[in-house]
Formats: sequence, C-alpha cells, structure tokens
Amino acid sequence: MTTTHFGYQSVDEKEKAQRVRGVFDSVASKYDLMNDVMSMGLHRAWKAYTVMVANLHEGQQVLDIAGGTGDLALAFAKKVGASGQVVHTDINEAMLRTGRDRLLDAGVALPTLVCDAEKLPFPDNHFDLVSVAFGLRNMTHKDAALKEMNRVLKPGAKLLVLEFSKVAKPLEKIYDWYSFKVLPTMGKLIAGDDASYRYLAESIRMHPGQEELKTLMRNCGFGHVDYHNLSGGMVALHVGIKC
Repeated sequence: MTTTHFGYQSVDEKEKAQRVRGVFDSVASKYDLMNDVMSMGLHRAWKAYTVMVANLHEGQQVLDIAGGTGDLALAFAKKVGASGQVVHTDINEAMLRTGRDRLLDAGVALPTLVCDAEKLPFPDNHFDLVSVAFGLRNMTHKDAALKEMNRVLKPGAKLLVLEFSKVAKPLEKIYDWYSFKVLPTMGKLIAGDDASYRYLAESIRMHPGQEELKTLMRNCGFGHVDYHNLSGGMVALHVGIKC
C-alpha cells in the first residue's frame, strides 16, 4: 500500500481524493461565508492581487483549477470578455455546482466541468493562463498536477498558484493558536463541522513552504518561478512561466 498524508494522518493514496471530497462536500454550502469569517475578509484582497498579477487581456483562454465557488473565474471572465473563455473546473462536484449557480446568478455562463488536475482533459499548449487557488495542497501528487498544468499552457504563458504557506516566524504562535483552536470552533458554529476545518489547518502545515514549492514548480517544467508573500506569508502567490 502506498500512503500519503491527509492532514496529519497517513492514508492510502487511493483514499485521499475521496476523503478530501468528503471535506468539501461538507463545507460547500457555507464555504464563502467561512472564507470571509476565517480570513476576516482578506481572501478577497488575495484574490484581487492574483487577478492583477494575471494581467489578462480580451480574447485570452484561461483554466481555473479547483475553481470552487467561482470567485476567480468570475473576475477572469470580466477581463477576457466575450471573445475569450474561462474554463471553471473542480474535482468536487458539490463545490462546482455551488460555483456554477453563483456564476449564473451573476449573469455569467462558463464551461464548468468536474476534472482531476492530475489528468487534465485539455490539449497541449492551449491556455494563456492556468490558476489554482487554495487547491494544490489537497492534491495527492502535486508534481503530476503541476506537470499537467505546464502541459496545457502555451509557451511563455503563466501559472498562478495562490496557496496557504509558511507564515513569518514572529506570527507562528498566534497563527497556530488561531488555526487549531479558533478555526475549528468557528467551523462548528457556522458550518456545523469542526473536523473539516481541523483538516484545513493540518493540510496547510503539510504543504510545501515558499522555497520548496518554487523548487517543485521549476522541477515540473517552469523556467522562471517567483513568489509574492501576502499577509506575512500566511498566503503566497507563486508565479511560474512555461519555457
């Protein structure tokens, strides 16, 4: 049996995707509310910064992986206009359905499909931008997913990975207290689910830090990789350029 981590637990690789799906099935209906509460609204600034760095233009092709409730997909769609296209994907059907409904409520209809980032159903050299926000840490084989993202990008095109990362040392103690004490309590009160938010805190600690992820992206075919620390390193935006 090949094992991987699910938070701090060691599980069979084949089990991880199913268990992650269970987490997001549980939180889908309250996901946006919990994002606002647990980040004190900061997730909106992080995503706005990501859209700025994307620097999209009319007519471009975008793939939003782990697009969930559609925040980035909606913002990207406004940038590429009617002549461009944003494909909104997620491995979790409940999250994707919530996102699709939200997009439709905003008057935006996008191609929306359930797909696994480790096996993307798109041709080589197709997209001007690929984004994944708060989804990479949940993937079983991050290297396989990054190689797939590289494959579907056009040469010279950009991957944006917005993800929780390693917080600056002076903030570690208060961040740990908030993550393991406050966050699960809020999850219990607001979403009726403390276990999923405990997993969230654990999964952040198991995810590669800024320099580790930079190295991993370079090893997966990105010629230039840089990152921008946000909110004291609580979150980092990694930018990879395909050779």
